[in-house]
Amino acid sequence: MAEEYDLVVLGGGTGGYVAAIRASQLGMKVAIVEKEELGGTCLHRGCIPSKSLLRSAEVFRQTKNSEEFGITTGNVELDFTKVQQRKSGIIDTLHAGVIALMKKGKIDIFKGFGRILGPSIFSPLPGTISIEYENGDENTMLVPKNVLIATGSSPRTLPGLEVDGTHVLTSDEALEMETLPQSIIIVGGGVIGIEWASMLADFGVNVTVLEFLNQILPTEDHDVAREVERQLKRKGVTFVKKAKVLPDTLQKENGVTIEAEVENAKQVFSAEKILVSVGRQANITNIGLENTDIVVENGVIKTSGFYQTKESHMYAIGDVIGGMQLAHVASHEGIVAVEHMSGKKPELLNYNNIPACIYSNPEAASVGLTEQQAKDNGFDIKVGKFPFKAIGKALVHGETDGFVKIIMNKENEDLLGVHMVGPHVTDMISEAGLAKLLDATPWEISHSVHPHPTLSEIMGEAALAVEGLQIHG
Repeated sequence: MAEEYDLVVLGGGTGGYVAAIRASQLGMKVAIVEKEELGGTCLHRGCIPSKSLLRSAEVFRQTKNSEEFGITTGNVELDFTKVQQRKSGIIDTLHAGVIALMKKGKIDIFKGFGRILGPSIFSPLPGTISIEYENGDENTMLVPKNVLIATGSSPRTLPGLEVDGTHVLTSDEALEMETLPQSIIIVGGGVIGIEWASMLADFGVNVTVLEFLNQILPTEDHDVAREVERQLKRKGVTFVKKAKVLPDTLQKENGVTIEAEVENAKQVFSAEKILVSVGRQANITNIGLENTDIVVENGVIKTSGFYQTKESHMYAIGDVIGGMQLAHVASHEGIVAVEHMSGKKPELLNYNNIPACIYSNPEAASVGLTEQQAKDNGFDIKVGKFPFKAIGKALVHGETDGFVKIIMNKENEDLLGVHMVGPHVTDMISEAGLAKLLDATPWEISHSVHPHPTLSEIMGEAALAVEGLQIHG
């Protein structure tokens, strides 16, 4: 027997379960097929656990520096076991919440590996889902009118740097460490690598980052990347840029040793562990795409602006289609896809209006074009930049490094990009995102009254700085 559904979602991560909820709200009969736990990478191996560890690192750092605030604590010690227990408790709480949402939406959950079948006795179209179970139970067949592929991504590895969970780790294995290493080499200075570098440095680990390009955080504005690097160096992080790691040189004796080619010369690096952080790859292997006409390009599924694949009743969202690879992006893609398949007319997502955040210390956040991208696109620009050191609340917090940078199109005063680095900027970037969505100008941002004393005052000052009219700088 085969169960019929209006929609079957392959993958119960953030994008998948949010799409399922929206489909349920629209009156669809919905099922999710997930081989592990609801919540996916974001909840179990990404956003939430890593930010929990980053928060513990922040508290540890602040407690050690508490004398600056007139508070004497004595000897401060880290109990990493309790750090991990706190992380697990947060995951469990949120996981229970997701399960409750599924029950509220009357969404059926099948825990197994879903594979897309071609035309069969169940349906003349490809898209019947066969669910395979680890315990060997007979496969379940689901016959949906629509399919949404939301299977996410996994950490990318390098040949010759095979993950063993002991000496060579990805972020997945690092999240489960029972004890902290004394030293670590992080291969890759992108967002994930920098968050781990910041966290581990705050925990007291000796960190070396090997980055292939000439800039860490290569997708960020140059000024932001330079400021993050400056502050992390002050924590003791060592950066080696333009470093081509030579994986075949890996040795595992009394820790790990590896060579990298730097400025046409080989250098040897040693540490207790290596963390490979070189991006993520779409989970599209063995899910049955070969049984469909779905097109895969450069390792990701090709879709329309409404996330429709070449099979008109099959959609794909999130990391499997590439793009920004962020949980909040996948969620909104899922909503657009579900509304489109239900016959509504959703607005296309404008990725230029979507904020991105880096949760290191210092935090960084951005929306829109970098200064270089604006120039490369031919815009005649004005730039306003304002430092946190001139903001009273930043001094109160004891965090005065960093700035907000606003980029404006000189021709029509359109807001092109906003870039932040400093305290709590991941919470403040939403104002810039809303300004982009509403097509606000810097003048309009500056005329929005920001309460005093708050960190958010920096947005008004940076907006004024575009025309050289900042008040406190």
